[in-house]
Amino acid sequence: MNRPSVALALVHHPVLDRRGDVITTAVTNLDLHDLARTALTYGVERVYVVTPVAEQQRLAGRIIGHWSEGFGATYNPDRSQALKCLSVAETVEQALENFRSSVPGPVQPVLTAAGCRDGMSIAAARQLLRDESLFVIFGTGWGLAPEFFERGWATLEAIHGPGSSNHLPVRAAAAIILDRLLGDRDF
Repeated sequence: MNRPSVALALVHHPVLDRRGDVITTAVTNLDLHDLARTALTYGVERVYVVTPVAEQQRLAGRIIGHWSEGFGATYNPDRSQALKCLSVAETVEQALENFRSSVPGPVQPVLTAAGCRDGMSIAAARQLLRDESLFVIFGTGWGLAPEFFERGWATLEAIHGPGSSNHLPVRAAAAIILDRLLGDRDF
C-alpha cells in the first residue's frame, strides 16, 4: 500500500486583514521559495498557491517557471527541484480536487488558525496520516476567512510559544507544523 501524502495550500483569498475584513493578499516570491524548500525537506507532495486573481496566478507561474525551467533551473538546481512541487489554483476546492485525484485513498482537509485553542493535536494528525492523506490549509494575511471554519473540516491546534505574540509568518508556521507532523521526533 502507498503511504499517505501531505499537500499544503497557501491561500490568498478569502483571508482576513488586521481589522477582520475579508481581503485578497498578494503572492510573494519569498513565500513561494521558502514553502517549496520546506516542502522538499519534509517530503510534501505538493504546495498549492491559491489565488483567484489572474495576474497573481501569472506572477506565481512566472516565478515557478523561471526556477524550474528557465535560467534559474541551471543556475540553482536545488531550488529548481524544490519549486517543482508548486502548483497554482484559483480556489481551495480546485486545489483539493487536484490533490485528491493524484493520491490513492481518502484525503482529509485540515485548517490552520493562530487562534484555535481546542483543535486537533499534532499527535492526532500524525495518527490520521497513517491512513489518510492530509491537505493542510494555511491562510496569508491575518488568517483564513470564517467561511473555511463552517465547512466541518478539522482545525489543527494553534502553535504556542512562551512569548506574548501568536502571529507567526505563514512560512514559519508551515515549517513548525511540518516538522511536528512529519519530523523524526514525537510531540
